Amino acid sequence: MINRRHFNLALGALGTGLGPVSTKAAAQTLKVMKVANSAGVNDAQQAFITAGQHPRLRYYASEGVDVEYVNMSSMTQAMQGLITGQVAFGPVSPGIYLPALAKDSSLGLIAAYKWLPRNANVVVVRPDSPIKTVADLKGKRIGVRSQGDPGIVAMKTMLLELGLDDTANQYIAVGDGGPAGQSLMQERVDAIVTYDTFAARIEILGIALRYVPLTPKFAEVGTGWLCVQKKTLKEDRKALVGLFRGIAKSTLFANANLDQAINIHWALYPESKPKSKSEDEARKELQFILKDRKQNWMRRDNDADPRIGASSLAEWKANIDTAAETSKNSKLAAEIGDANSVFTNELIDEVNDFDKAAVIKQAKDFKL
Repeated sequence: MINRRHFNLALGALGTGLGPVSTKAAAQTLKVMKVANSAGVNDAQQAFITAGQHPRLRYYASEGVDVEYVNMSSMTQAMQGLITGQVAFGPVSPGIYLPALAKDSSLGLIAAYKWLPRNANVVVVRPDSPIKTVADLKGKRIGVRSQGDPGIVAMKTMLLELGLDDTANQYIAVGDGGPAGQSLMQERVDAIVTYDTFAARIEILGIALRYVPLTPKFAEVGTGWLCVQKKTLKEDRKALVGLFRGIAKSTLFANANLDQAINIHWALYPESKPKSKSEDEARKELQFILKDRKQNWMRRDNDADPRIGASSLAEWKANIDTAAETSKNSKLAAEIGDANSVFTNELIDEVNDFDKAAVIKQAKDFKL
């Protein structure tokens, strides 16, 4: 049976004038890199990665790699998948990642690519809620996706920025979408701390939300990094450069032409297309869900380092300080040691070695 990956590999080879190849031979030429998908389901929210898998783009295939999703229920599970080798790369949240490293320095993980350089966290309340600021959430019931969700760390971080603590707060798992929205509307929780895309999925259901401004310092920090094993970084460096370059190109493509990126995702993963609504309805919903996220994928114009995927020592030192406070471990920085050990930019120059303007033009001209 020819699966999606084999079909695309063979078609891609034909489309580039390499001549006929067998699907078996094509598959053997690519190194499949498994990614932990902490969203739990493969849908077009992943277009910033999947766009480059299309055989007319071949952002990954041209680098000798391909991407395969492994669905996970949380960031905590994604990190566990990295540690055990179930996946080759996956997202990490500093508030979960750093305390784990401090507890066990032998984990062998390192953050190698910053995939979400802007803050994608949101705090939402009922429209008639008396809560106006994050300070008002001290001692309140906070809804999060699950007990392993980074929303807990986000709330702790913002309260600490204000000189407050969360010892009296309750963190209640509310799930996603409708159940989360109903928990808020029925006043089982006072607020929900989540990501922009998850809040949008609640709004899509007709549940009105009001967004509470993030605290100033927290609003300026990035949200997500892709982590790998240090062993993989050493042994499969070329593959990782190709992988992250493919992601960088795919991200530029999806930001420049989200509509076609959604089309590509559905073409590659037809099972991800909603069955209970028309294609037009599904597209409008995804455009709404990703309206903020597509900007959060991109670096700011005033970033000190404009390279896609780059991190800074200053931000990781700040992440360590914050993690020490939120985890109530005053020795965390000492246990981690050199802050340079938790991240690397060693691949970033090579990852950015492509014509970004050409990719953006290709995206704007592309039609499936």
